[in-house]
Amino acid sequence: MDDIGKIYELYGGRLVSYLVGMTGDPSLAEELASEVFVRAMTGISGFRGNGSVFTWLCAIGKNLYFDHLKKQGKRVDIEDIPELSDGCDIQSELSDKQLCKSVHRRLHQLDEPYKEVFTLRIFGELTFGEIGSLFGRSDNWARVTFFRAKAKIIDGLKEDGYEL
Repeated sequence: MDDIGKIYELYGGRLVSYLVGMTGDPSLAEELASEVFVRAMTGISGFRGNGSVFTWLCAIGKNLYFDHLKKQGKRVDIEDIPELSDGCDIQSELSDKQLCKSVHRRLHQLDEPYKEVFTLRIFGELTFGEIGSLFGRSDNWARVTFFRAKAKIIDGLKEDGYEL
């Protein structure tokens, strides 16, 4: 098996999960993942090894998704907002299907970078250090951004009537 085949075998499923979490559209996520591997295959020499291969693939996927949004005429906004406090452990609650649907709905209402950081952490299973490096920021920035996103989702779920 060639190198890109091994990379696909190792990271393909996680990459699609990450992209579904980011886009909310499984078909688009599959399409983007395919393009990620095409780009990775043709640009493997551009991988500098500063982070993990998966982090590099996610960065390609994120950029492809942003390009897709721009082509659709949608604005890509990555500005920061005030810090919110942490409310509960949302990860332990994701087993309830209805709650999971509500979390996804609330996730897609988040602005960037909150939506992407939450998606990378939960669905992509990246460390805060890996997430920070994707954005050219620190692991602490990634941690704070994740907890702000989580708090926004929790607040939204409370508005929906969930007792968290």
